[in-house]
Amino acid sequence: MRTLILVENLSVPFDRRVWQEAQALRDAGVSVTVICPRGSGRDMLRFEHLDGVDIYRYSLPAAVGGPTGYLREYGVAFTRTARLVRNVAQKGAVEVVHACNPPDLLFMTALWLRRRGARFIFDQHDLVPELVLSRFGEHRRLLYRVALRAERLTFALADVVIATNESYRRIALERGRKSPEDVFVVRSAPDLTRFGPVMPHPSLRRGKSHLIVYLGVMGPQDGVDHALRALALLREIRKDWCAIFIGDGDVRTQMLALAADLGLDEWVQFTGRIPDADVQTILSTADLCLAPDPQNPLNEKSTMNKILEYMAVGKPIVSYDLREARASAGTAARYAVPNSEHSFCQTIATLLDDEQARTRMGAEGRLRLERELSWEHSKRELLRAYDRALEARV
Repeated sequence: MRTLILVENLSVPFDRRVWQEAQALRDAGVSVTVICPRGSGRDMLRFEHLDGVDIYRYSLPAAVGGPTGYLREYGVAFTRTARLVRNVAQKGAVEVVHACNPPDLLFMTALWLRRRGARFIFDQHDLVPELVLSRFGEHRRLLYRVALRAERLTFALADVVIATNESYRRIALERGRKSPEDVFVVRSAPDLTRFGPVMPHPSLRRGKSHLIVYLGVMGPQDGVDHALRALALLREIRKDWCAIFIGDGDVRTQMLALAADLGLDEWVQFTGRIPDADVQTILSTADLCLAPDPQNPLNEKSTMNKILEYMAVGKPIVSYDLREARASAGTAARYAVPNSEHSFCQTIATLLDDEQARTRMGAEGRLRLERELSWEHSKRELLRAYDRALEARV
């Protein structure tokens, strides 16, 4: 069987979820091809055959200038994806088109393959209508209606939907009107055979008693500004800590400027995107980790990859009290009042003073991940989703 995975949001294998899915399908005997944007480093290659997976990449300018910038980005992505889809299809039949959002409607670049018998799997990484509500301010009402229509059309044409958690599954059942047997929960969980605790490096603390770490995307809805303002408050009451922020995104430049404005240059280090080995070393050295995603229509329903990665390394977490944050972290996190930077600061301070609680929380998070939320559990659901899609073809 041959599957074609389409993704626009990140390059592969940098997109860990998509790469894990591709590898799981490969291990199950599926011939896997991925089409995605070019990234940095190795992800700059236009084509490579990596670990048994064909990856075609196209150049994609970053979105700037609000909603019109995203429209330009998506227009370029759709055109270049469609061209590569045709090139791939000329090399043999495609049984499954596996399209990952955002954006919705990405499947349109390969819609003609349905006439040739291909099945369509919609892998819903984000709730785009909720993303619009959380991100675009004065334009959001019109854009929300457009996003809802695009999502409905995507649901309607999908043979199978893959959701990242139970909240997303409910959206597929209720808003998407999908049958329960056609919706599968495949969580974005770390592969514990590849991602976990390693030897800590105390020098990363830069002479301080405690290291605080943020890992993840830096977009407008990710709360990096909340974390920085909470740390500025923390500095006023104690100075025995430093922090490392790992990752990149649309607002990283603004966050660097905000850290400087808050006088945090001495306390906070930004690394940008770094290799997994370095991420694991920093997380393994951390005393606690931050999930500052503010409460909004998107974050309330979304599973944050960073939370599961913190749990994989056995680290305690400070998070705002969001539905899916609790569903993932359970007792591995302490929860601050949503969107209150003062509460977030106080929660950090209290946990820094309780080494016993931090150790217990980290162990409980790692055990919860092993028993319930690891990639091994999700991989089985992914293969079941493919079996269901192929049944629909018969």
